Amino acid sequence: MHVTETAIPDVLMIEPKVFGDSRGFFFESWNARAFAAAGIDASFVQDNHSRSHRGVLRGLHYQIEHAQGKLVRVIEGEVFDVAVDLRRSSASFGLHVAVALSAANRRMLFIPPGFAHGFLVVSDTAEFLYKTTDYWYPEHERTLLWNDAALGIDWPQGVVPALAAKDAAGVPLASADCYR
Repeated sequence: MHVTETAIPDVLMIEPKVFGDSRGFFFESWNARAFAAAGIDASFVQDNHSRSHRGVLRGLHYQIEHAQGKLVRVIEGEVFDVAVDLRRSSASFGLHVAVALSAANRRMLFIPPGFAHGFLVVSDTAEFLYKTTDYWYPEHERTLLWNDAALGIDWPQGVVPALAAKDAAGVPLASADCYR
């Protein structure tokens, strides 16, 4: 696999080695030894799977306690994926990484604990898989306002976001609970 740093070096783009022939393809989406050798020494405790239609925006979510690292990928369709650094001690506090993840490009993104995360579906439908390093604790879940101008996220044009009530009620960075 090929691992590269993004604009925020702690967020890593992973491109697996894909073996394909006339029958289809195969790749390892998770191998603890290979990921540890690449600097990702994470212990995942939960796998999640969502299916959404065009325009669904999920996020920007994080847990203020029991912060979750995530390994995210798309197995159907395409999403615009975003990670926002909420670690006040970080030189990249308040900055974000935005990438296209799709079934076609087979890329994965590793987002360490301390980030808010979300995605916007830009294809007709998308199936999104992610592993987490800690369990979901609804009492600690927070939502950062997806369109906060302070974040400067250039969301894809021409897609009207469909939001859950908790995502529409997200808070701006200036008043968000953040990590140290």
